[in-house]
Amino acid sequence: MSEPIAPVSAPQASEPVVTTGETLSAIFFEPSRAFEALRARPRFLVAGIILLLLTCLVTLVLFLRVDMGQYIRERMERSPNAAQQTEAQKELGVKFGKIGAAVFVPLSVPISIAAGAALYLLGVLAFGGSISYKKSLAVWTYSSLPPAVLGVLIAILVLFLKSPDSIDPEHLAVTNPGALTNSETSPVLVALLSQFDLLSFYGLFLAALGLRKVAKLSSGAAWGVVISLWLIKVLLRIGSAAIFGR
Repeated sequence: MSEPIAPVSAPQASEPVVTTGETLSAIFFEPSRAFEALRARPRFLVAGIILLLLTCLVTLVLFLRVDMGQYIRERMERSPNAAQQTEAQKELGVKFGKIGAAVFVPLSVPISIAAGAALYLLGVLAFGGSISYKKSLAVWTYSSLPPAVLGVLIAILVLFLKSPDSIDPEHLAVTNPGALTNSETSPVLVALLSQFDLLSFYGLFLAALGLRKVAKLSSGAAWGVVISLWLIKVLLRIGSAAIFGR
């Protein structure tokens, strides 16, 4: 007697592959769909490169529109030990300040991406979730991208619409009340008010959504991670302003 032939099961349809370009577009208009795609295929390199290029663009426009040497010199003149410095020392400080701004501002992008992803990883673990470092990188870069694009557009508008003499390179954003406060007389107040930024809150919303979708956290846990890290950032900025006056 021949053995019965097992029925052939129909092939399972595989999930459609979402390309990097589609994910970059979706993060602006369908962020839930973007993070679901990143959960299946975490990626961060292209978004990270875009963040770096945006930072380089703003830095370039800033140097073209503002005399950074004069700006650095004016800050040095207001420092407590300005009277003890010779003219040669001031010129050297201006030169190193310009090099530092041109090099270390773009360099801060990969550093912040790597550190931010590590903090997300630790935060998810602290709230009882599980996520790989690569997925943390994906959440950090893609949740940072839309606010960064909007921030660059606003900064470039400010740089071209305002008089170069009235531009404060450290406060190009006009999306928080800190931009309306005098940083020379009230550095701590400026540091506090600057944290209540519309673009930052947009990024927090995207980060919480990303952690909820990619790490499969509850909504409360995802918001707990991003709000905890935001509060730590606020305290560090206020502490820096209180100690160093900036």
